[in-house]
Amino acid sequence: MPSKSWSKAIVDIIKVILEAFGASTGSASNNRTWHQHVVPYEDGWAVRREGNTRITSKHRKQSTAINKAKTIAKRKKADVIIHRESGGIRDRISFKD
Repeated sequence: MPSKSWSKAIVDIIKVILEAFGASTGSASNNRTWHQHVVPYEDGWAVRREGNTRITSKHRKQSTAINKAKTIAKRKKADVIIHRESGGIRDRISFKD
């Protein structure tokens, strides 16, 4: 059975090397965050989870979108990243422990 332990060790070493270079090793879902971004969207504002292209919710006013993002971020112990109309980051609110 020594060959199985060697093959497992080699696989583990390859995973470490790939992760060091930023490659995905199949455990990317464990590294996803629940940070909520408040971003300009069409004629209003949207809440979008970090890394997603699809939006979570649409709002006419930025303040309403911020409140929605805060609700989600508090539940998930994440951050709210508020963007300006130009797209740049205006503020960040953390709800981590």
